[in-house]
Amino acid sequence: MLEIGKGFEYGLALKSFKSDSYIKLMDWQADKAEKRLKEKGQITVIVEDQGPIHVSRATKAQYKRWESQGLYIFLLPTYSPELNRIENEWQRIKEDELAGRMFEEEYDLAMAVIEAIESRNERNGLEVERFLFKNEKNKKVN
Repeated sequence: MLEIGKGFEYGLALKSFKSDSYIKLMDWQADKAEKRLKEKGQITVIVEDQGPIHVSRATKAQYKRWESQGLYIFLLPTYSPELNRIENEWQRIKEDELAGRMFEEEYDLAMAVIEAIESRNERNGLEVERFLFKNEKNKKVN
């Protein structure tokens, strides 16, 4: 979640990223939104494209619960990446931080992305926080 001029919160998963993982990530954001609502009286709005995990049946079933926590999802029109500010940030990371680099393993790419996000935000004086997913044995994994 990109908050312009403030920070970047993200989750990074290896292999595929399905609705259940996305819901865990958004539950994390809903918990933060609920705290913000109670402390500051402000709702949280997350702008997203209409990617399959964003509009899956399982995800849509969570909307009311998230809204009760102060988290609202705003879906952009289909095929409009130019309206999604996070796309500009990902483009900058690709061009400025990862350009010309090759990765044989997905893990190496993931670590390079983490490093790029953290260094880019540090240079710009912004906060960065990464959500750590847990596997079925309840161990944190990157």
